[in-house]
Amino acid sequence: MFRNPKDLLSLSESTLTESQQRAMSDLFRKIAPVADELGRLFAGKGHELALVGGPVRDLLLGRIGNDLDLTTDAHPERVLEIVRDWADSVWTIGIDFGTVGVRKGDKLLEITTYRSESYDPKSRKPEVMYGETLEADLERRDFAVNAMAVRLPGHEFADPYGGLDDLRAKVLRTPGTPEQSFGDDPLRMLRAARFASQLGFRVDEAAVAAMTAMAERIEIVSSERIRDELDKLICGTYPREGLRLLVETGLATHVLPELPKLRLEIDEHHRHKDVYEHTLTVLDQAIAQEEDGKPDRILRWAALMHDIGKPKTRRHEPGGRVSFHHHEVVGAQMTKKRMSELRFPKDVVSDVSRLVELHLRFHGYGTGEWTDSAVRRYVRDGGHLLSRLHKLTRADCTTRNKRKAAALSRTYDQLEERIERLAEEEELAKIRPELDGNEIQRVLGVGPGPVVGQAYKFLLELRLDKGVIGKEAATEALLEWARDVSG
Repeated sequence: MFRNPKDLLSLSESTLTESQQRAMSDLFRKIAPVADELGRLFAGKGHELALVGGPVRDLLLGRIGNDLDLTTDAHPERVLEIVRDWADSVWTIGIDFGTVGVRKGDKLLEITTYRSESYDPKSRKPEVMYGETLEADLERRDFAVNAMAVRLPGHEFADPYGGLDDLRAKVLRTPGTPEQSFGDDPLRMLRAARFASQLGFRVDEAAVAAMTAMAERIEIVSSERIRDELDKLICGTYPREGLRLLVETGLATHVLPELPKLRLEIDEHHRHKDVYEHTLTVLDQAIAQEEDGKPDRILRWAALMHDIGKPKTRRHEPGGRVSFHHHEVVGAQMTKKRMSELRFPKDVVSDVSRLVELHLRFHGYGTGEWTDSAVRRYVRDGGHLLSRLHKLTRADCTTRNKRKAAALSRTYDQLEERIERLAEEEELAKIRPELDGNEIQRVLGVGPGPVVGQAYKFLLELRLDKGVIGKEAATEALLEWARDVSG
């Protein structure tokens, strides 16, 4: 349905609520100087332009950002001609998919030609075909809540597929049949889970059924596109819901197979936990510790992956016990492999796999038996991830035994207090030998070489064991070490 300009901000309550009307008013007050100017520029050249998709949806949800998605009947080369003298800057990284990026002041705009895209069954890349009408372009959008538009500069509201009703019902439904939509772009199945996480919406039954039947199709999509959707899902407001959807439809088997494998059979005496449900709870509890309401990507991924080594290491012991010896080491290796295959940046892979490897370290602390040397090593091994390791360790306590949970919490409080005390006394976060490389060379009378590295390692271990002993004592210890090494 298409509305005229005056109707848009005065729609009846049965269509737009007061808050949605206010959001629209706020939108056009903020973007009119840019969007309307650009709309008039396109109209003057004989072309259509409309605000479309996520920005319209978010505005109706009361969320306003600086990034604007626009669609037009002009082909990319024509778009470049129209905006060249108007924009502050232009980029063409997405031009093969019909998208031209534009910056005007503090506004970032992506202008995409009306299009229809689909996948060849044997191809990882979508085939882009340009369309002719706004309504046809909206039909190829992933979900009806993303298939609403506002024509520019007239502000006509377009909602031919009932996105506004779906928004009110908090449901994700495809504009056409889900089979056609997911067949055109299988990544939309992951987007369904991602939007379930970000928005808290449910996916309608027909779409869930199609996702389940077509799950294998996701394998033709590139690792990078899959990674981006999974990362957005993990960083959403309700990641548990998105992850459940991936597991229940079978999509996780193809994109994150370690997750459904956590659904280990629970023995009749319940001697070990449901690792899958435990993992989701750990993720929830890790999120609850985030600061400033900002998602911590590293912490969330570590919480999700921390026990993925358990299925491989599960052993049935005498007496009906079940063990998972060294699952943290195996899990770290599996995490590194999976996240590398998904093309995550190396620093992200390294940080997440390191947290998985360290997540059980605290349990050797017992009731406080660690020496100061052991505490220093804990801090050294945690490094820049120490604050996240604190949070992951606390999140990993999911016992329903309140007394046991309280005892674990108190013990970790004590460990953190010891770390703080040692940090104040010894600048613990900057642990390094008391003699640097130049001083080692001077004391030993050697030049650069392997011996300096070996001596540095010896002094670092000494520092961890003894704390601060002073340069004179460190020099004596180094000379004694050198005598022992030289035989």
